[in-house]
Amino acid sequence: MKRANILLYNIGAVAVGLVISACLLLFLGVDPISVCGQTLGKILSDKYNVGEVLVKATPLIFTSLAFAFTYKANLFNIGAQGQFLMGSIVAIALSLALQDVVPTFLLLLLVLLGSFAAGAVVGGLIGAAKAKFSANEFLVSMMSTYVVTNFMDYLLRTSLQETKAEYMQTDAISSSAYLPNILPGTRVHLGFALAVVVAVLIWVLLNKTSLGFQIRAVGKNPSAAGLGGINAKAITIIAFLISGGLAGLAGLTEINGVQHMLLRDFNASIGSYGIGIAILANGNPIGCIFASILFGFLNIMGTTMGRLPGLSIPASIIELIEGIVMICVIISYAARYYMENRSEKRRMRKAGA
Repeated sequence: MKRANILLYNIGAVAVGLVISACLLLFLGVDPISVCGQTLGKILSDKYNVGEVLVKATPLIFTSLAFAFTYKANLFNIGAQGQFLMGSIVAIALSLALQDVVPTFLLLLLVLLGSFAAGAVVGGLIGAAKAKFSANEFLVSMMSTYVVTNFMDYLLRTSLQETKAEYMQTDAISSSAYLPNILPGTRVHLGFALAVVVAVLIWVLLNKTSLGFQIRAVGKNPSAAGLGGINAKAITIIAFLISGGLAGLAGLTEINGVQHMLLRDFNASIGSYGIGIAILANGNPIGCIFASILFGFLNIMGTTMGRLPGLSIPASIIELIEGIVMICVIISYAARYYMENRSEKRRMRKAGA
């Protein structure tokens, strides 16, 4: 399908999702046009709110890249949430251990490498299970999230628990371990610039390198790729290693850029949103940047709606808007897939006649 048609489907899906979300406000006795107008005005007129859109988008860029990367090899990494948590665990552990001991630049470099490696280990194990035992990567990656979540809970009760041992969370890291702010007057940190650079590098890797060609070849036809001398099993493991590492980097941006500590139930939906964003971007790494910013905007839009004076809009409106848009995007993807198959069958009938 042409890129213009794909873009049209995606824009249509987002528009339908937003219209449905706006109509649901009527059940709350709220004028959706007035509320949306006030919300947009508050967001666009406040530098801090605009910055929050980018802050929310940063980890989503990484988790959407994680899904998009394996998708290019016709593999499905549903476990980005677990890989994100593993990256977060290593990020907080290294930050607490090295803060005020080594220079900030070196600390952040070590945390970056550590969080990437942590996510890559989880992803690599999934890839190895797929390559060596023909395991269903969908199920294995999904279940890995539960394993990592329970491992994190164990650590928050033991070695990583805060000093008073009263809550399931870690101590806060010191300012020497923070990601530097890059936009004064906001919370936008270096992680956003890192996410954009990584997305561009992933696009280059997939489209301009031999490894990228092999990944795409395996995704198109593993048997044909094998006949061409490509080791599909090795590519499967490599794809999951890189994918897991990307999700792990989201942990760095959240721990060292925003939260500055690790909590139980930490960003519990970031992995699932990454899947929807990658689908919206059609697996394009550059598209993941803009789709993530869109979802970041929707998040801030919901938060701002809940704070409008004189209205009783619940905080759950955030999840409602994002969930409806995501459902519409997935339905759009299914419709697009159906139309492509139908068009291909027609073409083959004409060729046979």
